[in-house]
Amino acid sequence: MCGVLFTNLNTITKPKFIESLNLMSYRGPDSQGYYENNNFKMGHNRLKILDLDDRSNQPFFSNCGKYICIFNGEIYNYRELAKQHNIQLRTTCDTELLVELFARFKDKMLPMLNGMFAFIIYDLSDNSFFIARDRLGIKPLYFYNSSKGVAVSSEVNALLNFLTSVEIDEIGMRQYKKMRTFFDNKTLYKNIQMFPAGHYYYSISEMSISNCSKYWDINFTLDKDIEDEEIEHLLKSAVDYRNISDVPVGTYLSGGLDSTIITALAKQTHSWTVGFNDNNEFDYSQIAAKEYGVSHHEIIVDYEEFIPALNEIINLRKEPLSVPNEVLLHLLTKQVKKENTVVLSGEGADELFFGYDRIFWWAESNDWSIESFDKFYSYGTGNDMEIIEEIMSKYNNYDTSLEKIAAFFQKEHLHGLLRRLDSSTMINAVEARVPFVDHRLIELMSAATFNYRTDYGKLIKAPLKRIFSKITPYKIVHRKKIGFPVPLDKIFNSSNLQP
Repeated sequence: MCGVLFTNLNTITKPKFIESLNLMSYRGPDSQGYYENNNFKMGHNRLKILDLDDRSNQPFFSNCGKYICIFNGEIYNYRELAKQHNIQLRTTCDTELLVELFARFKDKMLPMLNGMFAFIIYDLSDNSFFIARDRLGIKPLYFYNSSKGVAVSSEVNALLNFLTSVEIDEIGMRQYKKMRTFFDNKTLYKNIQMFPAGHYYYSISEMSISNCSKYWDINFTLDKDIEDEEIEHLLKSAVDYRNISDVPVGTYLSGGLDSTIITALAKQTHSWTVGFNDNNEFDYSQIAAKEYGVSHHEIIVDYEEFIPALNEIINLRKEPLSVPNEVLLHLLTKQVKKENTVVLSGEGADELFFGYDRIFWWAESNDWSIESFDKFYSYGTGNDMEIIEEIMSKYNNYDTSLEKIAAFFQKEHLHGLLRRLDSSTMINAVEARVPFVDHRLIELMSAATFNYRTDYGKLIKAPLKRIFSKITPYKIVHRKKIGFPVPLDKIFNSSNLQP
């Protein structure tokens, strides 16, 4: 919902700080806040989602006046937590609940939260500060750390603006060239890292932000058959939570199974899809839109639009794209903003229900082979097996190929998709929410067997098709799975393409 920026570097002047904050103003065009104390500077670009009153602008002070918070994301269960802990809120926003919980429980409050979040809380009494990021890394957070202090931001571009010199990270570049995204908290830049998902940092206990603490993790045992009713209940609850908003909510609706189920459960007014005039899934999305009576919008992209939009994203964010369809999501969300400030998306379902059938079915039937993993997964070019082995080494504790792949897709592959989604939506001041990435669902499914998820290898996403067949059109339940195609050959051969 916002962009956050924080630093205690004494070399950063207020004008330089505001300049950097303005570089990501698209994340929160509704209000900008700034606070300074000694060398500590905190900035916030607000996209108003809950409590549209200016009383909820940030930086936000606790009731006791000791803590000040900047926060990007949503805490969906904030009302329940306020009631449970008898916290009397002055506002109707989740930011207040967040800082009041921290005042009482410090880092012990993190497991209580159901949501997506990246936040910094500064303690005025002793100049300590606390940083945390949600379990799966739905909301981005980057940091720069030196012997002179730290800087933390929702975007790379703001941190780059602080630095006088920047070096390309060789390992990060090799990761990107081979697998089209970054791993192990790397970015393109040696000086800038991602703050790890599921971790927090408390400045009173460590001297380096790199030594942060893990508050959430998950193992994959794949040895239980789950009850369909549990999945149905949790997914409905996840969608209900993500409908909480004081601004209009819409849904992406490609006509695939995941987005169709989300649209059916959300019961919102507007749905959205994108494609080229001669390459799209409009027939299927129309079937779903007619079934649910939503106002459906088909956004047609001209091939000539692609390269200018690609350049726009890269120039603004200072990061390379992981996949070409990020450009289509960006162009789609430009139109979404005209009706909706929040949009629900289907990321996470393929990881939960083994929707990437080729690699999951290989993993079920074969011993682990790094060469086979490379064949089935790697998107890039070149023979850099060392990079793949380094990325996958953290999963060596798993006994089977399937457990390795399940863990990798849930923790690594999904993270790349979530970064793509955040980039494509927040650049247009739209907040994307992902019901399938509710941590309760992920914890439940971490033990689900291959047979349960695939109906004994016969059907991808079998539980979703079985559970929601009554509310999902037959043609969509039984359609062949396809990706999100972008015909790059036509784009680069376009007669109107400018060099």
